[in-house]
Amino acid sequence: MIKRQLGRSGLQVAPLALGGNVFGWTIDEATSFQILDRFVDAGFNLVDTADIYSRWVPGNQGGESETIIGKWVKSRGLRDKVVIATKVGGDMGQGKRDISREYILSAVDNSLRRLQTDHIDLYQSHWDDDVTPVEETMEAYAELIKAGKVRAIGASNFTLTRLKASLEASARIGYPRYESVQPQYNLYDRQEFEQELEPLCKELQVGVISYFSLARGFLSGKYRSEGDLAKSVRGGGVKAYLNERGYRILAALDEVAVQYATNPASVALAWLIARPSITAPISSATSTAQLDDLVKAASLSLDATALEKLNKASAY
Repeated sequence: MIKRQLGRSGLQVAPLALGGNVFGWTIDEATSFQILDRFVDAGFNLVDTADIYSRWVPGNQGGESETIIGKWVKSRGLRDKVVIATKVGGDMGQGKRDISREYILSAVDNSLRRLQTDHIDLYQSHWDDDVTPVEETMEAYAELIKAGKVRAIGASNFTLTRLKASLEASARIGYPRYESVQPQYNLYDRQEFEQELEPLCKELQVGVISYFSLARGFLSGKYRSEGDLAKSVRGGGVKAYLNERGYRILAALDEVAVQYATNPASVALAWLIARPSITAPISSATSTAQLDDLVKAASLSLDATALEKLNKASAY
């Protein structure tokens, strides 16, 4: 499988990332192992998680996803074949978002322990805390990279203003820079990323790892009415997509899926993969059958007519 360079880093990743948010939440360890095995066997290598996954589940403390990934990597002996991306800065009990130097330097050791590895390939600021000077955050990451604990760094859910400030600070002081950004982006949620972050990412060669790539599952075609929302624990977040534009997008996905003898989810992901600014969209799966549907996207080359149909249906 052809790999893509993540930003200007030395990381080479396949064009689809596996979301680890469901590990320890909607699927157990055994099922998570099956999905990870199938994902790597299919030629993919980027696994994305976060320290707070899945702290929101009753009885969980956070770190459940990292722990499962760590056990899987150790049991399979595949550390050199996977690119592990995790995040820091979410509320792990401290009562706030935090990307201060002190917090990052403490949190990284907890993630390394759970992941059972001596380095994290891509360490990402999960959210900006809006109060820590960007220079302080970048200094902390510079220390981690120098110590060999982290290979590259990225930002998630950052505003254009703070991302620019972070990149400028790195260039001015000589610190490693954010090599990737993780925004919400999909066929439905296009406007914010395309108008704000995308131009900067193209200009400065910042990699993009989009999340909610299937709009919380809406673009899979699973949810077509309010009656469908109970199909999943995540269904409640789909209601906002059930409108004229959403149905127009689903119709276009259905048409293209028939044309290519595939499913709407793979078409929606293939559209993202075809975007010049996107390095690898993230998608999660709760079964190997679901994963098999998703990975088809990487080998699906949509022609200009199909892309235009999808662009027109999803125009904002």
